[in-house]
Amino acid sequence: MSIFKRLYQYRELLKTSIKKDVGGKYKNSFLGVIWSFINPLLQICVYAIVFPLIMRNKMENYTVFMVCGLIPWTFFSTVINRSSFVMIENGNILKKVYFPREILPISIVTSEAITFMISTLIIIGFVVATGVGISAYILFYPLLLLAQYVLLIGISFIVSSITVYFRDLQHFIGVFLQLLFYGTPIVYSLETIPEQFRWILKLNPMTYIIEGYRDIFYNQQMPNLQEIFGIIGIGLVVIVIGYMIFNKLQKRFAEEL
Repeated sequence: MSIFKRLYQYRELLKTSIKKDVGGKYKNSFLGVIWSFINPLLQICVYAIVFPLIMRNKMENYTVFMVCGLIPWTFFSTVINRSSFVMIENGNILKKVYFPREILPISIVTSEAITFMISTLIIIGFVVATGVGISAYILFYPLLLLAQYVLLIGISFIVSSITVYFRDLQHFIGVFLQLLFYGTPIVYSLETIPEQFRWILKLNPMTYIIEGYRDIFYNQQMPNLQEIFGIIGIGLVVIVIGYMIFNKLQKRFAEEL
């Protein structure tokens, strides 16, 4: 329970860190927060051309289908990439000032969650513009966001702490995320994978999260609540394990940095 006590005591610092991260991301940029829309839209344009036209994908409303996977994936991959650098980037501060080190990974996940919520407007824009429409199942969006948020908090604890001791992990993460992108049903449907190989993709928690987003926006049906609550449960376990690793390793952060 000590982590909650420390975070409460330093809650103003946590709020400030989140605000600084959200506001500073596009500071001195002419377009500012609009880049939250431009970056994913450029990716969407590339995949929307490559898969339907070049690879002859005939799926109905494929752009909407793809957007429902690409936007959540961007949230996921951005958090992990940034978490791997966060302690090293803040090395000078960590060596001079005491504050709960947990604030750094938590603030990254939270600020990127805010960016993701803004980017969700892209999904809504596509479902409206293409005539797919919005259904009442969008009410399950906060539950899916919670599942992804909890999972990312745990992963961030692990990645941010281990990277301090093993800097090459940053490069491994980049390669791993590229491979995992194609091991997640983002630009293709899970049903297109032969039955005997689907279990491999189902080992990936992001498969269930993306399928959940796709259910509420694209398929307009209730997501599989058993799977989503299962991911939340897994996320809580990852948080406990991740914090145990983080708490053990943070004692020598200053020396390693």
